Amino acid sequence: MPPRSPQPAALSDRAIENLSFIRSTMERATEFTAVPGWGGMAMGFSALVAALIAASQPVASQWLAVWLGEAAVGAALGAAGMVWKARRSGLPLTSRPARRFLLSFAPPLAVGAALTAVLWRGGLGAQLPGLWLLSYGTAVVTGGAFSVRAVPVMGLGFMGLGLVAFAVSPAWSNTLLAAGFGGLHLVFGWIIARRHGG
Repeated sequence: MPPRSPQPAALSDRAIENLSFIRSTMERATEFTAVPGWGGMAMGFSALVAALIAASQPVASQWLAVWLGEAAVGAALGAAGMVWKARRSGLPLTSRPARRFLLSFAPPLAVGAALTAVLWRGGLGAQLPGLWLLSYGTAVVTGGAFSVRAVPVMGLGFMGLGLVAFAVSPAWSNTLLAAGFGGLHLVFGWIIARRHGG
């Protein structure tokens, strides 16, 4: 009886390698990797400055103006960092993963913006830090489902701080906002920049 040919085993090994390659390629194609690490760190630094400025405001409306201004600055820094990273990496911002990220990220932010106006008009401005941290954290978690693992983990950190903000005295507002928008952006921005190319 002739010995069995080793051909089937070699074929199955090659098939497994091909399937592994296809799977990893598909996973990369569905992952939005242009989340900016350095841009996130810039957002963190600007939030720390905003927290210092906001803490010295004599009236609540000025405190609100500082943080709304910081939201605009942070959004601009994040968008610029994303465009810079995408161009440097050759990643189109019109790709399917980018659109999924945006469609998941934007709605929680829109809800947070709408509720900001409602709470402020209703005299519940002390609840804004919790709302902002929770809304932004939710946006980061949902958008991060289409990004690298550090992104949704960062979002969970924001959500946790939001819950704490609802539970503690409003005197902690700036500290918690600084810890979230400042500290978490700095820490996770550094992680993303080092592990995922800027």
